[in-house]
This record gives sequence, structure tokens and C-alpha cells, in this order.
Amino acid sequence: MYVCLCHAISDKKIAKLTVEHGITDIRGIRQVTPLGSQCGKCIRTAKEVIEETVTAAFKKAS
Repeated sequence: MYVCLCHAISDKKIAKLTVEHGITDIRGIRQVTPLGSQCGKCIRTAKEVIEETVTAAFKKAS
């Protein structure tokens, strides 16, 4: 699903950045993508995707 419609950034892209590059906050995602730079409505959903991804990765590691 697209999280940021303005820049076509999907939940999969955010999850991939979180897992492969260890980015675990919005600031980190915004350093490598234009997420939230247009209308900003995607920030809340992006935070949820990051939290879910981190939680799932933690459960796998346990």
C-alpha cells in the first residue's frame, strides 16, 4: 500500500529501509526519501509501519 501518495512511497519501501538499513524513526526515513515533504499526511502511517516492522523483527530475533 502507498503510505505517501505524493511521492509514491510504499509501506514495503519503508519496511525495507527499516530492516536492511536499520532506520527506525521518521527522521532517518526522511533523510533518504522525500516522505512527508509535500502534504505531510503520511507521517502518522509511516510511524506505524516502522513500529510494526521493528516489532516483527524483534519477535523473529527472539
